[in-house]
Amino acid sequence: MMRAGDARGAQGKDGLMTARTPSHGNRGTRSRRWAGSALAAAFVVGLLLTPPPALAQELIIGEARVPPGIVFIFEGAVRDHVAPLSQNLAENLTHVHIEARVNWDTSGIPPGTPPGGFVPYLNIHAMVTNEATLQTRFVTLVPHINLVDNFHYARNMQLPGMPNDLYTVRFYVNAPDTFALARHRDWLDNYGRRLMQSRTFGYQNVDFLEIVTAPPRSR
Repeated sequence: MMRAGDARGAQGKDGLMTARTPSHGNRGTRSRRWAGSALAAAFVVGLLLTPPPALAQELIIGEARVPPGIVFIFEGAVRDHVAPLSQNLAENLTHVHIEARVNWDTSGIPPGTPPGGFVPYLNIHAMVTNEATLQTRFVTLVPHINLVDNFHYARNMQLPGMPNDLYTVRFYVNAPDTFALARHRDWLDNYGRRLMQSRTFGYQNVDFLEIVTAPPRSR
């Protein structure tokens, strides 16, 4: 598992965290585009012939903990087949499976809360911006389940540019809608009307290249 950055890193302009991206050579001299048809062909052949790893490869974009004890781990995971296809981008059209793992912490949580349990009903969106061209993609993360992370929020997506570009990624997290989650008196008295306050988490210099070129989970 690779780590790009976390919420405890150095904060830059606009509240963005600077991601510590893996090194792939000198970006000052490397072309911002694929270096000709030979490289593009090698990329495609590599996707078809590379055997799958023992564990799914994921890039940790950032991490955060917010009251009342909710832990967020934002990731870029390798592309995968996700059903139904009427709602999810096909694996062969996907660059990255953008994820938010959202779970209760193991301590410092409200009474009656299952430690490490999935936090449901949140409204989470991701905006990915190419730092060179400023092209942007905006996706809504929906609940998924698999045998690696179990319940999580995610979406298959194409990047707004080349896989070897750098990206700024913002996650917009909003509390459950008023009628999606009913709250008992004891919760209202101790924690108020909302499950959590709405938050925005931003990370810059995110490098997805290793994730895009990794073999998909479903092979």
